[in-house]
Amino acid sequence: MKYVIVGNGIAGTTAALNIRKLDNASEIIIISEEAYPFYSRIRLIDYLAGETDERGLIIFKDEWYEKNRILPILNTKVVDISPDSKEIALSDSQKIKYDRLLIATGGNSFVPPIAGSDKNGVFTLRNIADAKKIKEYSKDKDSIIILGGGVLGIEAGNALRKTGKAVSIVEFFPRLLPRQMDKDGSEILKKTLENMGLRFYLDARAKEIVGEDDVRGLLLEDGRLVEGGMIVISAGIRPNTLLLENIGIKPGKGIPVNDKMETAINDIYAAGDLVEHRGVFYGIWPAAEKQGEVAGINMAGGNALYEGTLPSNILKVAGVELLSAGDIDAEGKLESIVSKDADKGIYKKIVIKDNCVVGCILCGNMEGRKEILAAIKESRNIEEMTDILDELKFIQA
Repeated sequence: MKYVIVGNGIAGTTAALNIRKLDNASEIIIISEEAYPFYSRIRLIDYLAGETDERGLIIFKDEWYEKNRILPILNTKVVDISPDSKEIALSDSQKIKYDRLLIATGGNSFVPPIAGSDKNGVFTLRNIADAKKIKEYSKDKDSIIILGGGVLGIEAGNALRKTGKAVSIVEFFPRLLPRQMDKDGSEILKKTLENMGLRFYLDARAKEIVGEDDVRGLLLEDGRLVEGGMIVISAGIRPNTLLLENIGIKPGKGIPVNDKMETAINDIYAAGDLVEHRGVFYGIWPAAEKQGEVAGINMAGGNALYEGTLPSNILKVAGVELLSAGDIDAEGKLESIVSKDADKGIYKKIVIKDNCVVGCILCGNMEGRKEILAAIKESRNIEEMTDILDELKFIQA
């Protein structure tokens, strides 16, 4: 048996590890466009802040691949798949046969159609190469604009703030972290981040990146000019589905897979940020890791099912701990109970539907996290949580 994995992120690497657990003899090859073995995308922020170097980002070094008898082919692109002959073609003209193939190519940074986005000084942050370019270009820049007030945008802005830069964050939505926070929680977090020195433009629509050849600022549709010598665009990712589209698999939100992470073509699996499962596109690390595990087990002849992932994020946003899980009811249509202390930057919210716990936001204080997450996973009746809610000082919202 010969296993080939395209992509060395968390999904592809986890799949390889699980294949090896079940199949100790067969060949495993991981192919990546990047020049680095498996590394932490999460810690790219630490690299921007000067708190680690390239080597500190690497999770699995050469010894890990040797120990597990996994062959990494780096800095090489897969340009074509031939399902009939079970063969892939590489950018170096090499061709490799496979018995089972996993596509785990993740996603690409999305760049909105903004006039001037081709100017010098416009960047996205997705990989080590991006981070290196941002770090180098920012050396002689005093002010930096982040376009996007999601988790990555805020984290990147805070990292660059730590290096002495003035940072402005521009967000299309009227609140920060629109996927993880509601209006009240976002406002408390915003004040905390402003006290750190970050500046925000919310409910702001970008019209044009101004400057001649180099970035000078960002013009908003309301006429305001946000000044800055470079721009980092953090507007989400788009699934990298091209390889599978080219062989006839039509994407929806991503590449459709079944509960075994199989695509519509025999012996071709997919996992991670390029897939759609039961109509859901996750785009988060825990989902990609679990999908990679299930794909690897099934590729090696096991029988594992992916049942979905609770949409939860446990994050540190500029040093502020944040948990967002389940239905956060950002529009305030459901019943909720809250505990907040704006002066201390604390906001807690439990969302209730049909008398059951269905979601939560915990910001600035993680107390009660395990119990609340368990209640969401089990759809626990809120009346069963009276004691813990009293202890955590929740009140009816």
